[in-house]
Amino acid sequence: MRLVKQIQKVKPKQHALRLVETTTLSRDDWLTVRKGGIGSSDAGSAVGLNPYQSPLELWMIKTGRDAELPKVNPNDETSPLYWGTLLEPIVAAHYTRRTGNRVRKINAVLQHPDPDKAWMLANIDREVLGTPDVQLLECKTAGEFGARLWRDGVPEYVQCQVQHQLAVTGKAAADVCTLICGQEIRVYRIERDDALINRLIELERQFWHYVETDTPPPADGSASAEVALRCLYPHDAGNTLDLRDDREFSSTFADLVALRDDITQREQQEALLKQKLQQRMGEASIALFETGKVSWKRSKESQGIDMPRLMVEQAALLKGYLLSKPGSRRFLVTPTAPEPV
Repeated sequence: MRLVKQIQKVKPKQHALRLVETTTLSRDDWLTVRKGGIGSSDAGSAVGLNPYQSPLELWMIKTGRDAELPKVNPNDETSPLYWGTLLEPIVAAHYTRRTGNRVRKINAVLQHPDPDKAWMLANIDREVLGTPDVQLLECKTAGEFGARLWRDGVPEYVQCQVQHQLAVTGKAAADVCTLICGQEIRVYRIERDDALINRLIELERQFWHYVETDTPPPADGSASAEVALRCLYPHDAGNTLDLRDDREFSSTFADLVALRDDITQREQQEALLKQKLQQRMGEASIALFETGKVSWKRSKESQGIDMPRLMVEQAALLKGYLLSKPGSRRFLVTPTAPEPV
């Protein structure tokens, strides 16, 4: 689905409501408030465009089923969230230095003024002051991996976030100021697009209906959805679900079996091509071709622990360090054997 369209300037239409003041609000209370609606940073996830979070994972959070989901520690110095929060004031300050536009914080969770859209919430990084061209500022940081998503401009999930903010606030334009790999500042202008906003609201409303009816949205094949499903259904009841007369899911199973067979054949073909190149290379470390190169080098020596020997000779010692790990569900596919001819 492509949400990004031709953008046209429009005048602001309404003012957002200040739902909750955040100056003295704890992080836990702030997260609780966010569960009462779709925030601007949720927009991309709600419509299936966030590469980091699926609609299913977001639904689990909004419905209070996120206790077992992996949590990001805001104080973890290896977390992008930590550095994004720490660097936000620096990015905002550099934006002012680059553009001359003054900014200030909005210490509140904002809400759409239309009662029919009261589930639309927004946290704004900064308000832009004194210029008619732009009213909001969104600050972003992107590391080595995240920078790939910014090669062609503002990623779609961030555009959804900003258009959601413009929808809630009624503003006409926002700037996105991004710090790339800690050394390059980029400023992008995103203007209000009412056609895009209307479509975004329609899709977000569909997601919010899943929340209100306590119905999980479809999984989307992402790693996020995989984690969500494992947390949502951690145990099996031991019963058997007979879907032999269910045409839809019998077809889904058949497609899965066929796809796995195709993957197996492709993996075998990949192994054959790789071995052919290895045999031709012999003891060479690198081989060059018209369209690229391959390397086949010996890794550095490493040290490991002889666990079988250790378990025999130090069994009593190891017993004191044993941990009990909960089991996890395994998904095994067993096609029915073909009938003999």
